[in-house]
Amino acid sequence: MQFQQLQYFVAVAETRHFTRAADLVHVAQPSLSQQIKALERELGADLFLRARGNITLTDAGEALLPLARRILADADTARHEVQELAQLRSGRVRLGATPSVCTGLLPDVLRAFHDRYPGIRLLIEEGGSHDLVRELARGALDLALVVLPLPTPSPALTTVELLREDLVVVSSPDAPRPGQGRRAVRVSDLESERLVMFRHGYDLRELTVAACRAEGFEPDFAVEGGEMDAVLGFVRAGLGVAVVPRMVAARSGRGLRVTPLARPGLHRTIALAHRSDVAPPRAARELQRMLLER
Repeated sequence: MQFQQLQYFVAVAETRHFTRAADLVHVAQPSLSQQIKALERELGADLFLRARGNITLTDAGEALLPLARRILADADTARHEVQELAQLRSGRVRLGATPSVCTGLLPDVLRAFHDRYPGIRLLIEEGGSHDLVRELARGALDLALVVLPLPTPSPALTTVELLREDLVVVSSPDAPRPGQGRRAVRVSDLESERLVMFRHGYDLRELTVAACRAEGFEPDFAVEGGEMDAVLGFVRAGLGVAVVPRMVAARSGRGLRVTPLARPGLHRTIALAHRSDVAPPRAARELQRMLLER
């Protein structure tokens, strides 16, 4: 009994027509008929009652049909599983993330993923949440780490909350302590500080400016327009203070003083997003699992 013969048998059983079945499996009708006859000879029983314009299953055919369908389904599952495993030996994952997430969260997870799947290329795109959502929607990314709430909520995206992170104030150790030396800085204290501010479109910029305005003042920028590394460098140089994620501050090394924000403080929520209508590739799903279980 050959796998191909079972395919032909199921096609005839479902169409009840030899010519239509041959078209369905892309084979010449005489070849299909010969394979069905060979299968019947091997099984020692007729599978079809053949009458002009009327093809019906015999008792033997009725008995074989669910078994044949199961065999074909198992073979398809096996093929799919093997292909999925092969995707973890080679291929790529296209991951988008905000720059602060790239600095704080991703290094350890990506190192663990690379150690486990060294054949997978990791393509990282940094950007604000708005840009990343757009890239996801057009299929240029498999996954993205974005800040919630999204600037433009999209029903075409699925988001899973990953973490809620505190924001802190960083300053140069050589500069006076922000907040008049208190152990925790209030948002209102930032009115008397000069801020090193991120570029437009940066999630942290929008969050910080909105918090200052909620306290009734416009923040004073000493420098603005930088990415994360530049902002931290300007703070180390004593140009001003900045509001950054705690994880980034913890990884930034020496040369920065870290001061928490007084309750209720400021926070941000990081989520993992992907398109709702397209399942991410196997390698991307594995990275997704590692991020969620980190």
